[in-house]
Amino acid sequence: MTVVRSVALFVLAALFEIGGAWLVWQGVREHRGWVWVGAGVIALGLYGVVATWQHDAHFGRILAAYGGVFVAGSIAWGMVADGYRPDRYDVVGALVCLAGMAVIMYAPRGH
Repeated sequence: MTVVRSVALFVLAALFEIGGAWLVWQGVREHRGWVWVGAGVIALGLYGVVATWQHDAHFGRILAAYGGVFVAGSIAWGMVADGYRPDRYDVVGALVCLAGMAVIMYAPRGH
């Protein structure tokens, strides 16, 4: 699996997970209704499916690496969907998380 395909899968997974959680939030916290919650649950399920498409066979490694994508993606989602303005510490933290994701997923391993 190429790094580009793997990163694309992480981005797709982030869209489903963060988007799904946002839909549930909107349905419950913003009182938009159960249709929003249901759509969020479906999106969250699709996140789980997309995560299985990563080449690496280790669930823990995939989920740990995805954590870095989730952190950065959540900040980006907040900026687009909610007008959130990250400060420099948010940005630095997200970059650290993405660096950790790259080490976990793409470091050379002898197997």
